[in-house]
Amino acid sequence: MVKIRFLGAAGQVTGSCYHLTCNGFNFLVDCGLYQERDFQNRNWDPFPADLKSIDYLLLTHAHLDHSGLIPKIVKEGFKGQILCTPPSAELLPIVLYDTAKLQEEDAAIKKKRHEREGRQGPYPEIPLYTEEDVARALPLVQTVEYHQKISLSSGIEVIFHDAGHILGSSIIELLIQNDGQTERLLFSGDLGQWNKPLVGDPETFSQADYVVMESTYGDREHDHPEMVAERLAEYVNMAFTTGGNLVIPTFAIERAQELLYHLSQLVRKGEIPELPIFLDSPMAVSVTNVFTHYLKYLDEEVRQMISSGQNPFEFPGLHMVQKPEDSLAIAKIKGSSIIMAGSGMCTGGRIKQHLINNIMKPESIILMVGYQAKGTLGRQIIDGQSPVRIYGQMYPVKARVEQIQGFSAHADHRQLRYWLSFFKNQPKKLFLTHGEKEVIDHLATEIRNDLKWSVVTPEYLDNITLS
Repeated sequence: MVKIRFLGAAGQVTGSCYHLTCNGFNFLVDCGLYQERDFQNRNWDPFPADLKSIDYLLLTHAHLDHSGLIPKIVKEGFKGQILCTPPSAELLPIVLYDTAKLQEEDAAIKKKRHEREGRQGPYPEIPLYTEEDVARALPLVQTVEYHQKISLSSGIEVIFHDAGHILGSSIIELLIQNDGQTERLLFSGDLGQWNKPLVGDPETFSQADYVVMESTYGDREHDHPEMVAERLAEYVNMAFTTGGNLVIPTFAIERAQELLYHLSQLVRKGEIPELPIFLDSPMAVSVTNVFTHYLKYLDEEVRQMISSGQNPFEFPGLHMVQKPEDSLAIAKIKGSSIIMAGSGMCTGGRIKQHLINNIMKPESIILMVGYQAKGTLGRQIIDGQSPVRIYGQMYPVKARVEQIQGFSAHADHRQLRYWLSFFKNQPKKLFLTHGEKEVIDHLATEIRNDLKWSVVTPEYLDNITLS
């Protein structure tokens, strides 16, 4: 008997975590941080399962909403193995150490502010975990190559496949012996788009008994890939013409590198003016270096570019910013510039200071190129809220706000349906997760009506027996 308990990303996008039990054997798929304001309290809750009984954590990829609670569960008693691809294993410490450092800094800032204001916040004024907690978690990581079959226990095997989302991202295929039959269970992880410039396309499957699929963009379609560079050039030139800055909140993994790819091509083709381009994110700089370590995981075109000396991560005008003082100095530069900084949802990091410096300037542009979860500062800005709170102060939004959907590392509605179209026989059940509730409900209704599939939209802590 196989049971799956939905411990996150059920009716919301972030916090991916699934607890599977099979004949007394326990393991997790992902263990992510909640980033939506309405659900952040769950980060502080005790883990809703006996961590000492869990033998494995299968990690689809290194993004924070899939990996960000790993140090916390290790601190609370998890001692099992963490399986992931080699690129994910190298990205994971970058992500987790950065998160721990930011949490320690934010906790100290909030404590001082709350003491000054004579109040308490909704969460403890301590970091969720520290850099020491990260150091204790990382030795549990073991790497697995794509298509390598691993035995987890008697009658349970796992295979990692390319999800095409970010470097090293995986679709997890489980082969489980259940009452004398082999059942195939797929976790899509985060599915990428087809024909993206850096990583390969998502792998597809002809059959599975059960499928857990993400639904982030299950109700909309992205800009056409050919339009992405065109629109990016448009906003660069617009900011240059008005004398403002182009400020881009940037996810450190994949988004920053894809932006560099497109900007490098625009610079080399002369389609944008010569102006300073800042990647102001030590984490993104470190991640960019990791990309060059794993050329076989990259798209063929990028491999050829790097081998021929046309590295898309190195080009005239690009400044990789590491030191805090160099970050602050960007504000003193006269004339237009392009500023890419994290975090991608504007919830922390250096992007906040760049927003303070530019959000009240009508000549500047704030360009969103990734998903903005409900309750985040990025979502407030893209939804037209003004003023917005940054570091406890209110700022009216006078800068121009724009968005390019085509940069997303997630499959859109059309591509999710395309991925499902490869199944020759319908699964016994399709579980839709990793999406806002209204988006999941829309996609579920459509699939039920069009494909006549059995679709389940699980809620938080639902415990479902697969039979």
